[in-house]
Amino acid sequence: MAPEVSTVVPTRDRPESLARCLAALEHQTLASVLELVVVDDGSEQERAVAEVVASVPSARLVRIPRGGVAAARNAGVRAAGGRFVCITDDDCVPDLRWAERMRETFATGADAAAGPTVNGRLDDPLAGATQTIVEFLTERSLGPASSTRFAPGSNIAATAETLAAVPFDETYGPGGEDRDWCARVLASGRRIAWQPGAVVAHHQELTLQAFLRKHVNWGRGARQFRRAQPSASAMPGPGFYAALLRRGFEQGTATGLLVLLAQLATAVGYADEALGATPGETNGRVRRSGGG
Repeated sequence: MAPEVSTVVPTRDRPESLARCLAALEHQTLASVLELVVVDDGSEQERAVAEVVASVPSARLVRIPRGGVAAARNAGVRAAGGRFVCITDDDCVPDLRWAERMRETFATGADAAAGPTVNGRLDDPLAGATQTIVEFLTERSLGPASSTRFAPGSNIAATAETLAAVPFDETYGPGGEDRDWCARVLASGRRIAWQPGAVVAHHQELTLQAFLRKHVNWGRGARQFRRAQPSASAMPGPGFYAALLRRGFEQGTATGLLVLLAQLATAVGYADEALGATPGETNGRVRRSGGG
């Protein structure tokens, strides 16, 4: 019998984070009708990842050659059997009613859905600054009638039909593929519903180097998105960035300075992509599945 709801979790070389994520998924209120599909995107710790998945009876492992998070999500969707597919990252911990809330959203006729991603590392200023940016972008994307134009790939869901018709663009590196997917879903005439009750906590582990790399990659992804979706990617004005910095400094001087640093790194990535790539070209950046 086919499952009603599937969850896809891309992963690469983070077995401890994956175990925490799967523990939360295993105890969902919809656990009895929930299929778990883990996609190993070319892990070097292949055995450790396999052991984590094998320890969860409801989870199934799919392996692919290293191709990035978009390729891993697409592979998971192809392997999933549910009418509805929820997607999160291996360093995320969904609330126990996450899948249930997503299923409720589809009862309203939505084609896709998204929920809040919150910071799971309250003691980490780097994670806090990154999450401040994500939350600001998400809030700015909310539309009328409980809809949204964007949500990060750490907390999205869609009907199987929608994901088959609008797969993730695998030419993206580690940044921008979720924004591109949301834009193409909307361009196809479909609706993305906002479900505030479907919450996941993001437990990112960032060094300063990883923090800067993440935001440089976001800048590269933003430039690629602007090239691919010119009608859906108008450059924000100065007021947008001023409001973002205000949001950061409202949470403390350290957070504000890190948000500023992140935006400078994003600008570097954007410029690098603009100067170094031609239309249709992937720059060959190192890609990462999971939460980045």
